[in-house]
Amino acid sequence: MTFSSNRPSGPGGRGRHRRGRRGGPHQGKQQGGQQHGGIYTAPMDHSYRAVLHGNGQGSNRRRHAGMGTQYLQPDPEPLPACHDALPPRIFAFVSDLFFVAKIQEIARKLNVKVEFVKTADEIFEKQQQNGNGEEKPSLIIFDLNNAAAKPLPTIQKLKAKLKKETAIIGFLSHVQGELKVKAQEAGCDTVLPRSAFSSNLPQLLRRHGAPDEAEAN
Repeated sequence: MTFSSNRPSGPGGRGRHRRGRRGGPHQGKQQGGQQHGGIYTAPMDHSYRAVLHGNGQGSNRRRHAGMGTQYLQPDPEPLPACHDALPPRIFAFVSDLFFVAKIQEIARKLNVKVEFVKTADEIFEKQQQNGNGEEKPSLIIFDLNNAAAKPLPTIQKLKAKLKKETAIIGFLSHVQGELKVKAQEAGCDTVLPRSAFSSNLPQLLRRHGAPDEAEAN
């Protein structure tokens, strides 16, 4: 009797033959992946799914939720053009070209006069030129990193003479906590990080640039 070594015998021979054909180096991969036209597609890793989910709807929800806490202030209305002829009420100890250009641009749009100075005596001289010296500036802006202006002693000198009638606002880097404390001790009414000062600049110039009612008349 002759037995064929290529065809297994018994009722389960065909099934065993198919299982044997699937066996091989790709058998373990087919359990998790897929094979299309001879091209193997690996199973998607759980961490990769998490990344895809983070870049999809979940991240959009978080992004929109975060944006909901940010409130953009509307641009203030410009002052009447005739106010541009009045003496300046705002002075700035600023030499950084970026902030100089920004202040000038916003002041022009709002019809507000801002004069850039280097010493406290320049402000006192302007007071005398514009009247009897009783009219005081409404706002003085300090770049607290403008070493040429000597911010701390200059603030002390200005505050001693102008008292509370003039607001003094300084700006600096958000990491300069020690300088912020020293500026407040010197008499600076408000100290802001650069970003906050920049975003609030239109409102500051509009509020302090508006002349008093008697002066406007």
